[in-house]
Amino acid sequence: MEAEIVDVIAGLRPAIEGDGGAIEVRSVDETTGVVRVALTGSCSGCSTSSGTLLAGVARIVRDHVPQVLTLVNVADPTEPSETPVGL
Repeated sequence: MEAEIVDVIAGLRPAIEGDGGAIEVRSVDETTGVVRVALTGSCSGCSTSSGTLLAGVARIVRDHVPQVLTLVNVADPTEPSETPVGL
């Protein structure tokens, strides 16, 4: 499952980077279906990244990997705050 998710994210990366952002898979919990990603670069300070962009990424990931139930943006892995998007 993790390899599939990484491949889907890799396919989205050029579009995100085209707007000055970046996305990285931080962790995949196959038991719970929770995927943690870090939206950085221009995405880290943009209010759209926590809503529209994350929701779009979540939908695309879910379309390809139905086992994914939730996508969580962890902007800074040292910060406890997370923005989940249920699928």
